[in-house]
Amino acid sequence: MAHDERAGSAELIHPKDFSWFFWFTLPLYPYGERRTIRKEVIKDTIWTFDQMQGIFYVVVPIRMTIVKLEAGGLLVYAPVAPTPECIRLVNELVAEHGDVKYIILPTISGLEHKVFVGPFARFFPQAQVCVAPSQWSFPLNLPLSWLGLPRKRTQILPADSKNTPFADEFDYAILGPIELGPGRFAEVAFFHKRSQSLLVTDAVISVPEEPPAIVQLDSYPLLFHAKDNTGDIVADNQANRRKGWQRISLFALYFRPSVLNIPGFGEVLRDANKAPERSKKAYFGLYPFKWQADWQRSFDALRGDGRLFVAPILQTLILNRAPQETIDWADKVASWNFEWIIPCHFDAPIKAQPHQFRQAFSFLEKQPISAGLMNNNSYPLLPDDFKTLQEIDESLNKFGIVPPARDKV
Repeated sequence: MAHDERAGSAELIHPKDFSWFFWFTLPLYPYGERRTIRKEVIKDTIWTFDQMQGIFYVVVPIRMTIVKLEAGGLLVYAPVAPTPECIRLVNELVAEHGDVKYIILPTISGLEHKVFVGPFARFFPQAQVCVAPSQWSFPLNLPLSWLGLPRKRTQILPADSKNTPFADEFDYAILGPIELGPGRFAEVAFFHKRSQSLLVTDAVISVPEEPPAIVQLDSYPLLFHAKDNTGDIVADNQANRRKGWQRISLFALYFRPSVLNIPGFGEVLRDANKAPERSKKAYFGLYPFKWQADWQRSFDALRGDGRLFVAPILQTLILNRAPQETIDWADKVASWNFEWIIPCHFDAPIKAQPHQFRQAFSFLEKQPISAGLMNNNSYPLLPDDFKTLQEIDESLNKFGIVPPARDKV
C-alpha cells in the first residue's frame, strides 16, 4: 500500500489556489478557502483527496476517492470542493491515467457531499454523473439540475450494479432509502474488485489517535479546543494538537459527550471579558466548554484500538429506523472479499476484513453474531455519552418529526 502525499508546496501555491467560491451554499469552516491533500493509497490505482470542514472549529476530514479504471480513465467517488489546487491535483492524474469518466454521488441527504458534485462535474464535461436513487433536497425538494448537476449527463444508479458500464470492475450495494419523516437517508458502498477496496460514505468510521494531516495544516481549531478554559494560551505542539483533535472527535460524533459540561451564559460572558484573545476569530473570547478531568476515557472508548464502528449519530437517529434493511445491506457488503475500507470521514485507508465491517452493525441485533471475531465488544462506546443524542431522538419522536426507532432484529 502506497502512501505518497501531495499538496501544493509553499513556494508554488497562492491563496487563490484554495478558493471555493460557492462556500455560501453550505457555510462551513474554513468557508471560502480549502486546502487539499492527495494521497496515493494503492500505487497507480487509488488516490484520496482530503479537505477539511466543520462548525465552531469542530473540524473533520471530508474525502473524495479516485480509482483508476482498467479500461482507462478514472472514477470519482464523492467529490470535494473543486478548488484550483484540487483540480490541478486531479488533472495530474488525468494526464497520466486518462479522463474522468464517472463521478459518483453515493448519498442522498449528505449536503456536504452533494453540494460539490455539480461544480466538480463542470471541470470534466465528458464525465457521466451517477447518483444514488431517491435524491431529495431541503428545504425545497428541487430537481437535480436546479442543484447544479448537469441535466444531460446525470443518471440514477441502477438497483443492480451489473447494469452499469463499470460492472466488470465494481460491485455496489445501496442502503435505503430510510424514511426519516421530513427526509431520507441512503448510502451506496462501492467495492473495487481488483484492489479489494471498499468505498463508503458515512456508514462506518475509524477515529485516529493523532489529528489527520489535513487538519494539521491549520492548527488553530486544534489549539482552540485544547483549551481548558477561555484564559488559556495554548502552545502549538503535538501534544496540544492531539488533545484538541480528540475533543473535536467527541464533539463531532456525540455533540455533547458526558464528560463535557456547558456552563451558564452569565459565566461564559464573565470569562470572555477576561480572555487574552477577544478577536472575531476567537469568537470574542466566548468558550462555553468545561471538560471533566477524565474526559479522555470517552475518547479512548470511542477510538478503541482503531476499530471500525458506526457513528453514534447514525446509531441513534437513523439506522435504528431500518434495522433489518441495514443488517441485510451489511451482510451483502460483508460478502465481498475486501481488505481495505476508505470512508469519506476520519481515518483512511483502514485495514479491515469483511467480518469486522459486519460486526460494526451488531448494535442493531438482539443477539449480535460473530461476537468473538471482533474486538468491538472489548471497547464498547460509553452509554452515558449517548445521552444528548437520545434526548434529541426523544424530542423528534415526541413532536412526530421522525418515525420511532424499530426493535432490534
